[in-house]
Amino acid sequence: MRIIADDNIPYLKGRLEGIAEVVYVDQFGFTPEIVKDADAIIIRTRTRANEELLGESKVRLVATATIGMDQIDLAWCESNGIVVRNAPGCNAPGVAQYVWSSLLRCGFDPKRDTLGIVGCGNVGGIVHAWGNELGCRILVSDPPREAKERAMGIESGIEYASLERVLAESDAVTLHTPLISSGEHATYHLIGERELELLRPGKLLVNAARGPVVDFAALKSEVMSGRIRAIIDTWEGEPDVDAELLDKVEYGTFHIAGYSRQGKERATRMALEAVREVLGLPADLNGLTGRYEGTEGLTREKIITSYDPGVDTAALRGAPAAFDTLRAAYHYREEV
Repeated sequence: MRIIADDNIPYLKGRLEGIAEVVYVDQFGFTPEIVKDADAIIIRTRTRANEELLGESKVRLVATATIGMDQIDLAWCESNGIVVRNAPGCNAPGVAQYVWSSLLRCGFDPKRDTLGIVGCGNVGGIVHAWGNELGCRILVSDPPREAKERAMGIESGIEYASLERVLAESDAVTLHTPLISSGEHATYHLIGERELELLRPGKLLVNAARGPVVDFAALKSEVMSGRIRAIIDTWEGEPDVDAELLDKVEYGTFHIAGYSRQGKERATRMALEAVREVLGLPADLNGLTGRYEGTEGLTREKIITSYDPGVDTAALRGAPAAFDTLRAAYHYREEV
């Protein structure tokens, strides 16, 4: 069997060789010609997996070593018998580490302040769990999850609220939704001018989800005026970054919130598990971190000392055009 894989997926090389023909290309090197005879492709966020790429191929599996799947035409793949697998929750502890270290360093006090979480899936759920451990009051806006729990009679202990209430009552709001362009629960520009106006002066907005979940033109106006503060890891239009906005945010980084060593190992493991399940190949999983089991003894001091977002902010401010280069060369940090 033949597999085409992104050459920047860590901990992957050497785990499929010998049981398959493996060709490594960069994230922009996936072409119709190179995937034509492939049985599977293993990608990341920038490779568009759609009819244009796969229409003339025999690919049976698209595995992405990422949580997000907005780079994949899911409907087309399903209608053409192509199995799609992602890595849900792989980097959730790393994102929680990023979010909480940033908030705590910006003066957010979990004993006094209220945190708003928009989207409480794998990532938002761990951010919520850490907040509970730190003694924080948390409001959550997640209509699909709220409706599901209500229908199933589940008592999760989560305090659900409307998006408007979450924005108006929280001292910081952190976003953890997927990017959905249409439908009842669309998230494209979910946070726009009207929503930003609901945030009280001086409060914080964190975007470590997907850039276009926020209308960055509206965000820039609010941040440049000094009315609200922002922590941004995912940017609308990235890898192009608004240098003026970058200079004004509390922290501005290059889409690395989830870039922990353990998170990268989990993502690769999940991609290899998909290869094993769909293609029946005995991929080597030895030594790769497994599922997240929770953090015992979590403290604000441990979170703060485990990661300093100011270092990555300084790197991006020093070279905004090097967004992808900085990301590719990132030294994966250890989780809390």
